[in-house]
Amino acid sequence: MSAIVENFVEQASGGLVGSDITDLDGINFSNIGAEFPIKKHRCYFNNASIGALSDPVVASINVFLNDVQQNGRNNYPNWCRYADTAIKDRAARLIGAKPTEIAYVKNTTEGLINVANGLDWRDGDNVIIADIEYPSNVYCWMKLAAKGVSIKWVKNREGRILIDDIAALIDKRTRLVSLSAIQFSNGFRLDLASLSELCTKTGVLLNLDAIQWIGAMALDLSQFKVDFLSAGGHKWLLAPIGTGLFYCRESALDYLDPPNVGYHSVNKTEDHMDYDLTYRADSGRFEEAIVNFPGIWGLDAAIKIHLALGQTNIEKHILGLTLYAGEELKRKGYKIVSSEIDSERSGNFSFEHPNISLQVIAEKLKAAGIDLAIRGTALRISPTYYNDKDEIDRFVDALPN
Repeated sequence: MSAIVENFVEQASGGLVGSDITDLDGINFSNIGAEFPIKKHRCYFNNASIGALSDPVVASINVFLNDVQQNGRNNYPNWCRYADTAIKDRAARLIGAKPTEIAYVKNTTEGLINVANGLDWRDGDNVIIADIEYPSNVYCWMKLAAKGVSIKWVKNREGRILIDDIAALIDKRTRLVSLSAIQFSNGFRLDLASLSELCTKTGVLLNLDAIQWIGAMALDLSQFKVDFLSAGGHKWLLAPIGTGLFYCRESALDYLDPPNVGYHSVNKTEDHMDYDLTYRADSGRFEEAIVNFPGIWGLDAAIKIHLALGQTNIEKHILGLTLYAGEELKRKGYKIVSSEIDSERSGNFSFEHPNISLQVIAEKLKAAGIDLAIRGTALRISPTYYNDKDEIDRFVDALPN
């Protein structure tokens, strides 16, 4: 067990009794890669799909599971208190929010459903989404047709979603704009400042699918007027599957009627026979029942690593890797599909070959121990903070000409 893992085990154990320790000074870009076992046998560039787990994350999960194994429910009050305070405080710092604006969800879809099924829709309302969205940010809005809600589709322009095109679609019955902050297929990054300004000016609510942003790009929600945001933890955050964050801006809290309610939606703690359905005063009202505590302990470890490295530093590292990959790919005769404009770039980087099929390339790379994804008509790599230039070189060298 490395010294870094020992530190995380100590901290995770402290969380079981409610004490918080956050001394992670030893983590840096030169040593964090050693905490990811996948690097020993794979060149893993598919973090935008499911991120690989680090030893500290797995160790933190195991600390929690061992506590339940040895103590059953006895530490349950401490679990709740620690998850609602220390862990939410770190999650809030990661995205520039308040801890009271954070709720735990099991995936991005659950957060999107909180909005889709929580708003008081009226017959004739419309929602604006893009024509290249991930299905999670499509189906929940399509289902609202039964309530008389229609979809206005923003048509992409060579993979870009332009603010002017969104503005042209807004009318007096537009209730919500719901977009991916970064598009999953090509990595296009929205101009959040301009989009936030547009929605503020027109009085339209803004909802973001941020799973391709959080963990890869720096984010400070205090700089924008975003009403709702959802992000699963299993991609760029490199956290366990079944974890995620839902953000509801404090002033937007009462716009949503929680679609699922249970004993955690109210502030009754152990008083289970008092049936007063008064919601919690914060975003915790969206946590209807016992949350995924083992996963959240792992999520906390993942967030601690991001905070220790610094989100701005992580963004710079990731964009440096994709920039280098693009230069090497073009040298080898490949075409870049993702935007190469700095303000539009992200960790998702897509490319293609003019003559060789995607499947042939992907299979050749997989056989060489290199993982990426096929998305649409392109190949996509998504390197993160534990990846390095040597891995980019290995990936490019393995590509067929």
